[in-house]
Amino acid sequence: MGYDVVRNEDLSWEERPAHEGQAPRHTASVTDAAKMEESRARMWRYPPHVRGRRHLDPEQEEVFVPIQGTLTMLLGEPPERVDVEPGGVVVVHIGTPMQARNETDEEITFFAFGAPPRHGNAQFLEDVETL
Repeated sequence: MGYDVVRNEDLSWEERPAHEGQAPRHTASVTDAAKMEESRARMWRYPPHVRGRRHLDPEQEEVFVPIQGTLTMLLGEPPERVDVEPGGVVVVHIGTPMQARNETDEEITFFAFGAPPRHGNAQFLEDVETL
């Protein structure tokens, strides 16, 4: 029993590789900061016009919550574009193709949560153009 409070100053931000010609993304592990064991969580910052890798996870459900700016997700096969503003939530079920994107001119920040806490099993897919 117990709890952890993770404040922005507790997070250690690291750079993640970007697609060719794009600015890098930044991420911070909430999992590590809160010593989580049964799930995984990260904060993400995407500069304008940056996208993550299109993939599916065969073992993990994921939840995405925009904090600042509009998060664009490409979901399913064929991909469907979904734009989510702060206050909205996207739940991606196991085995569903997905890609997080920033299609705006402003930086976006979002929270991503996954369970169970498996890592490294994602199947990466061919990228698609903006829908």
